[in-house]
Amino acid sequence: MKPILNIAAYLFVSLDDLTELRSKILDECNSRHLKGTILLTAEGINMFLAGGETELRGFLDWLRQDSRFTALQAKDSYSETQPFKKMLVKIKNEIIRMNHPTIRPGEGRANFITPKKLQGWLDRGTDDLGRPVVMVDTRNAFEVEYGTFENALHFNIEKFTEFPAAITAHKDKLADKTLVSFCTGGIRCEKSGLFMREIGMEHSYQLEGGILKYFEEVGSAHYTGSCFVFDGREALDSDLSITPIERTVRRKAKAKQS
Repeated sequence: MKPILNIAAYLFVSLDDLTELRSKILDECNSRHLKGTILLTAEGINMFLAGGETELRGFLDWLRQDSRFTALQAKDSYSETQPFKKMLVKIKNEIIRMNHPTIRPGEGRANFITPKKLQGWLDRGTDDLGRPVVMVDTRNAFEVEYGTFENALHFNIEKFTEFPAAITAHKDKLADKTLVSFCTGGIRCEKSGLFMREIGMEHSYQLEGGILKYFEEVGSAHYTGSCFVFDGREALDSDLSITPIERTVRRKAKAKQS
């Protein structure tokens, strides 16, 4: 087992004591020698953390003692080295910025589909009712370049705030399709899924847990390439390990330093 546990986790939940919460969380992470980034907003929490497994799981247990975070679920992967350089806890306006204040995942989620169920749909090319399935990539263009689902629709956007206009422009031509939106860990789809329903795309779903959860439960089926992640590992293969290209870059960098 590789020594460093990496987790990605988020939860949409109403928070009103952000300054005090930031201080408590930062102290707890530092005491456990964890590194990474945690975002705190009035609409919830988002985190990418890494450290020793005992310490990191202990932190999650501590956090879940607060009833607001009991439902928080984390996606795990392991690495040989610590991918973060420091521990940051930031207060932001939104977990993921969309500029659509009517979209509030904390008040109710969009319809979702599990990775295993999605694999069955993609194996057939249709959903359970025989409707064609289209994967909708909500990520930025540079992330899509690392890898994506086969034949996925993407919009070459530079930031998530561009997604609403992009999907709206394709609404009519997608009317007879079943849509499954996806992103890295699921957080962008919490908002994109609700937005798609809001504009009348009623046959739309979000991939539960995003690409990382799909890798964990399914693997590489119907997916080509790797998945960009927001830490020093840069990208992960479908077995949640650092990609061969990235390993080569790291070995060359290490050799240059020695």
